[in-house]
Formats: sequence, structure tokens, C-alpha cells
Amino acid sequence: MKRVFMAMFALTMAVSMMANDFVKVRNGRFYRGDKPYYYVGANFWYGPILGSEGLGGDCARLIRELDEMQRLGIDNLRILVGADGLAGVEDKIAPVLQSRPGVYDDSILAGLDYLLVEMSKRKMVAVLYLTNSWEWSGGYGTYLEWAGEGQALIPRRDGYGAYTKFASRFAVSKKAHLMFYDHIRFILSRTNRYSGIKYVDDPTIMSWQICNEPRAFSKDALPAFEQWLSEATALVRSLDKNHLISLGSEGAFGCERDYGSFERICADKNVDYCNIHIWPYNWQWARKTHLKEDLKASFRHTQEYIDSHLEICQRIGKPLVLEEFGYPRDGFSFSLKSPTKARDAYYKYVMDVVAENATKGGLLVGCNFWGWGGEAKPRHERWQVGDDFTCDPAHEPQGFYSVFTGDNSTKKIIQKEARRMTKIK
Repeated sequence: MKRVFMAMFALTMAVSMMANDFVKVRNGRFYRGDKPYYYVGANFWYGPILGSEGLGGDCARLIRELDEMQRLGIDNLRILVGADGLAGVEDKIAPVLQSRPGVYDDSILAGLDYLLVEMSKRKMVAVLYLTNSWEWSGGYGTYLEWAGEGQALIPRRDGYGAYTKFASRFAVSKKAHLMFYDHIRFILSRTNRYSGIKYVDDPTIMSWQICNEPRAFSKDALPAFEQWLSEATALVRSLDKNHLISLGSEGAFGCERDYGSFERICADKNVDYCNIHIWPYNWQWARKTHLKEDLKASFRHTQEYIDSHLEICQRIGKPLVLEEFGYPRDGFSFSLKSPTKARDAYYKYVMDVVAENATKGGLLVGCNFWGWGGEAKPRHERWQVGDDFTCDPAHEPQGFYSVFTGDNSTKKIIQKEARRMTKIK
């Protein structure tokens, strides 16, 4: 009954929504209505699961998390539409949205509906990514398995090299692509059961994103990889004229370190803005035993990476979002009680770079930190079914990169920088 009343409220709100409520790109900038839109956002991939009434659902927690993020000034959430493949697979989150091609868990779809309605109440917008190149939500590996390419591999079990060799087949698998395109058609044809708004008409969605960290996984696969992304964005555009389209790329690191490939995929006529991700520890800019000492090197590499991609964005005339970045807790600890001085310094540096570029009229217009763990209390180093969801996926140590409710020093930086971004004209 509560959700029925919520639906009536949401439908009433929807009447006041106009076409100019959609986030748009004009002259290399984001606009919401007539106002420039700059932001500090968060990654919150598990939001639809919390919003569901099935396994993992916790609507009360979802409301508290959204309220806390709103208090901090976070109004942009990057969210996974859902996981693919069988449940109970090592290093993969559960529950899954699409267990077999075209077979969907209705409770997770309803959870996404509920999340979007609650976000709209708070004037938040969502970046929704439709698949994943990594094993933690199925993604490439699951589509390849469905396409008859063999059992999906798991990097931690089978080896990273074996996984990348297997995943590189996705770029050339037409059968896998066709199943993914069916998934796009299904999601984009949905109508929110609580608000009555079609997804393609909902301004709460800022952008459809093709994939989390799409990769070719081999230089030889780059041409096919670029063609796949072009086909996918063209399909999205044919189905939805209202929303922005993005790729979810890490930047050159996601294109086999080929900046030319990154420029080509971003220059596509159906791509509205560019994305990069930055991971100093993962990319070996910082050592786990010297996190504080390696901050200067991480700052330098971060600035160079941003500048290299801004040059490309300048040439093609599109804005840039740093939509994933993170830094480990002090001592490379996964404990919520451990300090976060090095991480705080890195967050401040990154957000300052974004704000200063935006203030000067540059094309770097927003960032999403990875990620929001909120009030979760990890019970195991590796996530297990029944554990709280953090923003650290199942294949990573829980507490690795998440920002938790008790991380007050980090939250103060986020809040200050979010307020700063909203004041940019």
C-alpha cells in the first residue's frame, strides 16, 4: 500500500516535468534546464537491489542512503541496471537481473523503478550502465557463455591473462552483441510501475551508458570493439531521443592505451560526452606500502591523464566526466576504523582539479567518486550472499574503496567540493 501511495505522488510530480528538465549538452557543457550543471557525484551500483522487495532488498536503508548523499550535495549517481547470468557464481554479485537471455527478475526491475522515483524526489539524476566488461556482474563473460563461446572465466580463479583472452572474443561475437542489443531494447522500452513514466521520458535518467569500462582486451580487437560501441550507441539513439549517451570508458587505459581509439569512440555522432576513470593503486602509480609517500606521483600522473584526455575532448568539442576514482584507506586496511588521510588528500586533489577546470570554462565538468558504501558493515573480506552491499563489488575486498557513513573527514571534503561545483556559472 505504501508503494501505491508513492506511485500516486510520483505521478503527480511527473505532470510538472517538462522536456527542459533533461540534462543536455550545449557548447561542451551540461545544462539542466537553463542552468549549467556541474557536479560531484557517487558510484552507487547496488541501488536497484536495495530498492527491490526481493533478495538483498532494503528500502529503508536506500532511503537513508539517498538522504545522506543529498545532505552532502551529491545529486548524480552512477548505477548498474543489473547483473547477468546464473546466481551463486564466484566473485559475482547476487541477485542477478537477467538470469538467461530475456529472462528477468521482476523484483530488481521494480527496485530500479523505486530508486528512480526516490531520486526524482531529491532532484538527483542517474547514469545507468547497461552491461560490464568485468566478471563481478556477469557482463562480457556471461554474454559469451550464452553465445556458445565456453564457460565464463573468473580472473581470480582462472588468471587475469586467461580472462582477458576470453573476454577479447566479445568484440567480435555478433551473437553476443545481438543478445545485448535485445537487452537494450527491453530496458529502454520499460515504463516505471510506480511513476507511470516511460524510461525514455524520465528526466531522472541523465544518461544511458553502454558499459562499465568497455574494453577490447587486445589491440587486434580494437576495430571490432569500436564498431560494436558505434552500433550500440546508434541503437540507443534510435530508441531514445531525450537522453544523453555515454560509453563508460576508462579512457586510453580502456582502449589498450591507444589514445587514437579513445578519440574515435568518443567522436561518434551518438556519443554526447566522454568518460575517464583513474585508479592510482590499480594502475601501479601508488604502492600499498607507501600510499602517503606516493601521493605526489599519483597527483602528477592523474593530472597528466586528465590533460591528455582533455586535449581530445577539445578537438571533438565534448565535455569530460571523471566518473570513477578511488584511493585505498591508510595502511591498505579494509577496516572501517582505519584512518583515510591519504585517500582524503587524493579526493581533495581530484575534486580541486575538476572544480578549477570547470571554473575556468574548461570541459571537465563533473566527477563521481567510487564509491558510496554508506551504512554498510562488511562481515567478510570477500562479499557473500546476505552481507551488506558496499560499493566494493564481490571480487574486491569489502572496504577497499567505499566511503562509509563514519568516514567523516572524507564526507566533509565531498560536501565542500559539491557545494563549490554548484556555484560555478
